[in-house]
Amino acid sequence: MKVIIVDDDYLVVNSLKTIVNASGIEVLAVGYNGMEAVELYAQHRPDVILMDIRMEKMNGIEATKKILGMESSAKILLITTFQDDDYISAAISLGCKGYILKQNIQGIIPAINAVFSGNLVFDSKIVSNIQSHSKKNISPDLTDREYDILLLVAEGLNNKEIAEKLFLSEGTVRNYISNMLEKLSLRDRTQLAIYYYKL
Repeated sequence: MKVIIVDDDYLVVNSLKTIVNASGIEVLAVGYNGMEAVELYAQHRPDVILMDIRMEKMNGIEATKKILGMESSAKILLITTFQDDDYISAAISLGCKGYILKQNIQGIIPAINAVFSGNLVFDSKIVSNIQSHSKKNISPDLTDREYDILLLVAEGLNNKEIAEKLFLSEGTVRNYISNMLEKLSLRDRTQLAIYYYKL
């Protein structure tokens, strides 16, 4: 796997590069603002881009928009010290694959691997903050079990992981997700996660 790291803090970039390299993942290049992120992505086409949100010249949200405009399948994992709902909503709406807090050092490599595998990843602290909303804020049409599954989809878990956590079969989880998609008029699990975080 090959990644690019972009952050406006030189020390953070070097720390992340050390952590990523130590895990056996190749760091193709590093950048220090959103403009560099866009240029580096166009030049290297990495498997995953690990990028800060608050940066000078162009922030991570704007860079995400430009990169996904260039290649809609780009896998972008945003890292930040900020737990801002507006950032989260914007990031997911654009199509980034994950949002993790810099403080969660031990979670960075698993997050990169999960995004590379096609999963959505959101830091547990972020999910916990949003879980404070009641079920009715999400949708009164969902059953308690569907709501439980929706939370886990929003955390980026796949069907097998959800099944193990809720003591269900994978087939049952698939059925629940299909029912939710139909109830909410959504296309796929990515849209489910977007729906959850927006509301």
